[in-house]
Amino acid sequence: MAQKLRDIAVKTGEYLDRQSGQTKGRWQNVGALMKNDDGSEFIIMHRWFNPAGLPNPDNRDSVVMSCFKPNRQQGKGQPPANNGGYQQPPPNQAPQSQQQPPPYGAPDPSQYDTFDDEIPF
Repeated sequence: MAQKLRDIAVKTGEYLDRQSGQTKGRWQNVGALMKNDDGSEFIIMHRWFNPAGLPNPDNRDSVVMSCFKPNRQQGKGQPPANNGGYQQPPPNQAPQSQQQPPPYGAPDPSQYDTFDDEIPF
């Protein structure tokens, strides 16, 4: 039976940590590096993952995918705490008094123009 060696994650953005004031990375798990019984390795990618949707401010032709040791206690899409200096995404729930950012993969509505005209039907 195949064994999971690493989680594969991509950086989807950054956020400002409210407690430390530091900029940290927001990560999404997109697959896993696996090992067969015969020692060969292979990658399983989630079908929904499309690298074209990742931020690309430098207009690069490639995407960086990082490998992290699997940690069953971490939430989905989060690299383990000891992850070579990479930062974890914020907790899923924000305090009631503060606005929560959109969920992973959801567009930020503040980036779009609002429509002030009436719908013509």
